[in-house]
Amino acid sequence: MKYLIMCEGPNEKKIIELLLEHDKMIINLDDLVGRQVFHARQIKTSPVVKTQMKIYGGEIEIWRVGDKQSDKLLIPNEFKTQIKCIKKYCTLPELEILLILSEKMHKEYEKTKSKVHPKQFAKENIVFNKKKYKGETKFYEEYYGEDIQKLVDVIREYKQRNHSHSVEQHYLLELLNDN
Repeated sequence: MKYLIMCEGPNEKKIIELLLEHDKMIINLDDLVGRQVFHARQIKTSPVVKTQMKIYGGEIEIWRVGDKQSDKLLIPNEFKTQIKCIKKYCTLPELEILLILSEKMHKEYEKTKSKVHPKQFAKENIVFNKKKYKGETKFYEEYYGEDIQKLVDVIREYKQRNHSHSVEQHYLLELLNDN
């Protein structure tokens, strides 16, 4: 069996790629369909995902990574027998909460969270290497790429602080090989 990782956005994709690149996950590239992580919300709208699933042809467990993932994953008929399990790995309320925790700004964010989403808070308050956060994937690569342990630590901290996941929403911590 192989795993198909489908990320809500390019930033989630980068986080997962960094963890894989630094051997921090419970799986490695060889365990992935197409030996890659996909930026895709649905199978039917991603020709690359469909092609890689056809090429592999075996059993697949799907891991969806994103904020809340309230949309249901629609499985095309041709893949229904291939897919054995679907799991959601969430970073509620938004991925930027990891940056806020990394910067030790959680208390500041808590004061404004009823009016400001994490993405907006991060854009207004987070600076790294003299660059303001603008929601770009490159920022995550530069911020966590040189210090992967910082990412691992903040994923662990997120799990300790966040208690709002539903039963079917898993934590990124569950994907780490040293949890």
